[in-house]
Amino acid sequence: MTWGGLTGCRLLLLDQYDIIEKHSQSGLELVEKYVKFVKERTEVEQNYAKQLRNLSKKYNLKRSSKDEPECRLSSYQSFLEILNEMNDYAGQRELIAENMMMNICIDLTKYLQDIKQERKTYLMEAKKAQQSLESTYKQLDSSKKRFEREWREADRAALYAEKTDQDINATKADVEKAKQQAHMRAHIAEDCKNDYAAQLQKFNKEQNQFYFNDMPLIFNKLQDLDERRVRKLAQGYVLFSDTEKHVMPIIGKCLEGITKAGTNVNERNDSMVVIEQNKSGFERPGDLEFEDYSQGINRASSDSSLGTPKGPMELLSKNKSKNFWLFSKRSKPTVTEDFTHLPPEQRRKRLQQRREEISKELQKEVDQSEALGKMKDVYEKNPQMGDPASLASQINQTSQNIERLRGELNKYEVIPDSSDESTPDPSQAIYAEFDDDFEDEELTAPIGKCTAMYNFPGASEGTICMQEGEVLSVVEEDKGDGWTRVRRNNGDEGYIPTSYVTINLTE
Repeated sequence: MTWGGLTGCRLLLLDQYDIIEKHSQSGLELVEKYVKFVKERTEVEQNYAKQLRNLSKKYNLKRSSKDEPECRLSSYQSFLEILNEMNDYAGQRELIAENMMMNICIDLTKYLQDIKQERKTYLMEAKKAQQSLESTYKQLDSSKKRFEREWREADRAALYAEKTDQDINATKADVEKAKQQAHMRAHIAEDCKNDYAAQLQKFNKEQNQFYFNDMPLIFNKLQDLDERRVRKLAQGYVLFSDTEKHVMPIIGKCLEGITKAGTNVNERNDSMVVIEQNKSGFERPGDLEFEDYSQGINRASSDSSLGTPKGPMELLSKNKSKNFWLFSKRSKPTVTEDFTHLPPEQRRKRLQQRREEISKELQKEVDQSEALGKMKDVYEKNPQMGDPASLASQINQTSQNIERLRGELNKYEVIPDSSDESTPDPSQAIYAEFDDDFEDEELTAPIGKCTAMYNFPGASEGTICMQEGEVLSVVEEDKGDGWTRVRRNNGDEGYIPTSYVTINLTE
């Protein structure tokens, strides 16, 4: 059944035309309403993603806080992984908003403009056909009225001529004149009759064309347009769901990452980390001696290793001098450059950490010195590229920095470990056992492992490609810029996006 079958009598047709016009207009308004709905949905997604990112950023540790001892605990690391996964999850919500805007809102808006123009064309054709039929009908009605009027005039003229002919008082001229008038009126009426017949034939033909061809064709075009609109709108409804389904696998991986972060928490290892970080290296205190104050004055000389009797006050002061450091309230120690304020084990770690920091700074200065030297050679061989003398101050400053750092490094190498009860050899460096490692080490030791969750092409300079499921060694943690340095078994190194991998650091 097509809309063209709705054409009926003239009055019904006008009503049906209005109904179809209103129906098609209502359909366009529905498309506009849906586009507005999807736009507001994208705004909700964008605001949601923005709030998630701000939330992750708010609770994420600052770069300066990542060196805190607590950050080595699995519970802290898992929390950071959850924040990273939430950041990735926010990115997928942004992707949903972007795809909905592109594939639904923009596409439907453009389509809506096209079908509006097409609908306007069809309605104009219908209006034009209707106006043409109405104009023909007016001509028919006019010719009909003229024929009726002229026929009455001709009938009156014929009656007058007959009456004049029968009048004995009328002259022959009057009778002849009346007959001529009647004949003229009859001729005019006959012409009007023929014109009326022609107009009637023309109108019937146009009316038949209007009801059986023109309007059904236009109504069928409007029906096709409306059905295409409904089909396009239905596709928009499906896209509303498919857009979110498309990112569901990645969202699922984000949620799996959060679950994995929870299962990676190891309370036993956290306890061991706390112990390792805070063990002092002090020996446990021995048993206290029994001090008999009742015999303190009369104690024989053999009871005292000094040969001099000790009074009660002297014995009391002996116990007071013992430091019960585990339970006593200690004042905040004065921080010293060689970390002697720390317990032996913690001091050893801080000394090692400081020595590594100085070594890194020293290597940077050495690299810069070599670069300046090469630049100077280039300037000397090609004076047009620069003046070698302009580098003198930088070279001098770099040399001073190298000497200063080497002095500091040497100082930390010869500081004795105060935790040893025996007197160490001053010429022996505290970390002599690590010297060989520093001299022979070419590659930075890995600090953990990571597993790729997605493929990464590694097309940019300094990056490295990886495949989903590939296991790599972590060489350097993310410094807050979203990149982690990794290494393959064959020695290839480079940076990868932190959010593309799950990281397990070595405890």
